[in-house]
Amino acid sequence: MLALRRATLRTNLCLRTTSRSSLRPSLRLLTTSSAQTDRVSPHLLIFGALLTPRPFRQDTITRLLYSIGTKREVERYLRIFSASSHPSQPAKFAVIKVGGAVLEQLDELALSLSFLYRVGLYPVVLHGAGPQLNEIIESEGVTPDYIDGIRITDPRTLNIARRVFLEENLKLVTALEKLGTRARPITSGVFTADYLDKDKYGLVGKITRVDKRPLEASIRAGALPILTSLAESTEGQILNVNADIAAGELAKELEPLKIVYLNEKGGLFHGVTGDRLDVINLDEEYNSLMKEPWVKYGTKLKLREIKELLDHLPRTSSVAIIRADSLQKELFTDSGDGTLIRRGYKLFKHPSIEAVGPDRIRQVIHDRDPEVQHGTQSVSGVLSDLKKTPYTIYGDEPFDVVAIVSHPPGEVPVMTKFLPSRSGVLNSVTDNVFNSIKKDHRKLLWTAPADDENRAWHFERADGSFTRAGKSLFWYGIQDVNEVEKVVKEMEEKGRIERSYLPVGPSVPPHRRPDPPSGVRPFSTYSRAPPQEISHRGTRGYATAAEASSTGTEPKKVALIGARGYTGQALISLFDSHPHLSLSHVSSRQLVGRPLDGYTKSSIVYEDLTTADVEAMEKEGAVDAWVMALPNGVCKPFIDAIDKGARGSISGKRAGVVVDLSADHRFEKEWTYGLPELYSRTALKLSTRISNPGCYATSMQLLLAPLLPYMDLRAPPTVFGVSGYSGAGTIAGQNDSDGRPTTAPKVPPDTLAGGIRPYSLTDHIHEREASVHLSSLLTSSPTSSSLPVSGLDVETGPSAEDAIVNSGNPLQVAFIPVVAPWFSGIISTASVPLKDNVKLTARDVKDLFEKKYERERGVKILSKTPEITDVMNQHGWVFGGVQAHSSGRRVVVVGGLDNLLKGAATQCLQNLNLALGYDEFCGISL
Repeated sequence: MLALRRATLRTNLCLRTTSRSSLRPSLRLLTTSSAQTDRVSPHLLIFGALLTPRPFRQDTITRLLYSIGTKREVERYLRIFSASSHPSQPAKFAVIKVGGAVLEQLDELALSLSFLYRVGLYPVVLHGAGPQLNEIIESEGVTPDYIDGIRITDPRTLNIARRVFLEENLKLVTALEKLGTRARPITSGVFTADYLDKDKYGLVGKITRVDKRPLEASIRAGALPILTSLAESTEGQILNVNADIAAGELAKELEPLKIVYLNEKGGLFHGVTGDRLDVINLDEEYNSLMKEPWVKYGTKLKLREIKELLDHLPRTSSVAIIRADSLQKELFTDSGDGTLIRRGYKLFKHPSIEAVGPDRIRQVIHDRDPEVQHGTQSVSGVLSDLKKTPYTIYGDEPFDVVAIVSHPPGEVPVMTKFLPSRSGVLNSVTDNVFNSIKKDHRKLLWTAPADDENRAWHFERADGSFTRAGKSLFWYGIQDVNEVEKVVKEMEEKGRIERSYLPVGPSVPPHRRPDPPSGVRPFSTYSRAPPQEISHRGTRGYATAAEASSTGTEPKKVALIGARGYTGQALISLFDSHPHLSLSHVSSRQLVGRPLDGYTKSSIVYEDLTTADVEAMEKEGAVDAWVMALPNGVCKPFIDAIDKGARGSISGKRAGVVVDLSADHRFEKEWTYGLPELYSRTALKLSTRISNPGCYATSMQLLLAPLLPYMDLRAPPTVFGVSGYSGAGTIAGQNDSDGRPTTAPKVPPDTLAGGIRPYSLTDHIHEREASVHLSSLLTSSPTSSSLPVSGLDVETGPSAEDAIVNSGNPLQVAFIPVVAPWFSGIISTASVPLKDNVKLTARDVKDLFEKKYERERGVKILSKTPEITDVMNQHGWVFGGVQAHSSGRRVVVVGGLDNLLKGAATQCLQNLNLALGYDEFCGISL
């Protein structure tokens, strides 16, 4: 700490005698390549950021971060974190809980938080003050008392606690302000609580409500919110709340990308061996950990509260426990730091395909095996080869990683298949499965394509390797290269590996780093959607054409919740004409008890389904699917009820498929985004939770996707969307003559006086939706363009990702919505700037769209500019009206759809058909 203060003093002295221009050479010393700065202290990085003149700050900070991670890692996380907070929800980046002991290291803590502030990131910071409180209480002759890790709090203790919390809060805010970081003390008004157990714990609270408005107001004002864990009862009584518990409740409310607990030790440590616990997978380890004699008091409470928190959040969420000076490494590198706690999944290993499930194994091999995808091997061939030797299948419950190890008696085992999804890679499931294999086999050989994007992972886990003919052979447990050559020769003779690896040659892994990380680590709750691999939990992939249609004909039942609006009425009409789907329940509070009009298959009366009704129906398997046609922010209680019912199911049926037409789940990784023309139909077939895209967002994505490889990401496209007034939704109207409630348009056409009305000129939710999901296609498009464009072959895929990384931001579509006086139908016009050295003609653009959508039954390409009559009452999407600027550097394209059909109800039915095993367009008349 003394050395740190000396460094500060020296720097301040230099600044007093040095001009701004002469500062730049010294700054260059701090912004060299990562190879030169591997040993740079985190504090030196932070000082570099704090001292950088404002005009150069963002670029310099980014370069400083290269010393702790690769350029791709740093820029990817900066991009993700920067895009995480929308003006309507500015507190989505991170919740950082600061332990009381960390407050003793105030300078390090303030520097780390200030660094984030300089990058433009605003975490919500909540601190404890346990050690400080104990010190004062003990000095006054009171011995701290705990039950189950919870401090017993009497009035005297609470009075001291309040004083200590306020003092420590002010110290941290002051330290931040001295570094030029705006911070706002928030010591009340966020947490409302009831007594946890007044007789047992005294003045200790159980949080019942979190008000995030003070936090969001602080961030909007450009200040870091700094909270204490004190709460108030509804009567105004201040209550003490454990800081870990308060941080957990805060995270449940905010659902941030990162959840970080700072402690002085930098993680959790084994009570016997003293080793740091790098990763805790709660599903596998929680019960055994809680039985360990060294897990007690605060540690036991912390683990219990973290488990409860993660049970509430998406399974991809995690909590990192680190030191304050490791914050940058945790946030901006894959390897992270400290202890990572996540729910994880239980692992399995089975000696036969039948024990795992033949259909699931076939699907994984079909979707992920590169040899199957390249046509050099078939799924049936892979399964046939398995039978030649004894084998074991390893994996995790959601099949994010599947590995197959062949192990004839007396021979070295060979891992014949290692098939991770992108989610499996990002969440380190690969490490868990591989470690399970290592426990069973002291020696192992395996192969991987030489161009495998995760090649470094293989090198780090191998003792040796050899690359030839486009493949790399890896091994561990064999130290003598002659033994390796002997083993490989025997295996080639028996046909267990290909005849391409001899002579083996040197066994030095060319890409092994001096200090390899312990494993790739994910960031917390975000969610960047995996591009290619498919898992049953709803990851997305890149699809250029329709896949083979299902031919199921089994009758199935659907419940529709929210049937009163325009979209609900369109759905009722579609279900009425569907040959296999029938409505069994229709819920509307306003129309309860009245007959359902427009449905002829059976007589149905509107119900007012409660969450208890929904839970019971799901538990009993009363319906096969649920459609949520509710306003934004309303359907969560129903989803929770369905999830609860599915967990207690007594029907033996598959969990009910849910399609949500609101915007509530369009950014959640656990839900499959349902735009079949652009994203994987296989994912939809396997999913039970589907988010239906927005109407404008659907049209924008279909309009821009074919042009993604050619876009200038520095000058993103602008889309002008004009929609009929039904797109604005409905409000309650006057009752009809029979007393039946009616609906009326929110924007009556007569108020438009025959004209149009722009609205939500920036930050429309469909703008964000289109930007987020189109950005995922930039990293999952084909590796090169198969269509020469104006004599120029434009590289796509990796180059597109590089372009977006270099830009520092994901694709940001600019969108201007307009409401018009016709009833339904959207016309979208996009102006798209092109990359440098790329010129497109109108014919080139039309060829791109024809090639992209040539096998899509729901897409129609016109030879003219679409008009509203071309899209109104149509179930598909229409494209036309191509024009290229005379420079060839900008193109304008036009597309359209009916906002109530392809923009809502028809798309919902496409998704339901795929998820329930029917032909995608069953019941849809194109």
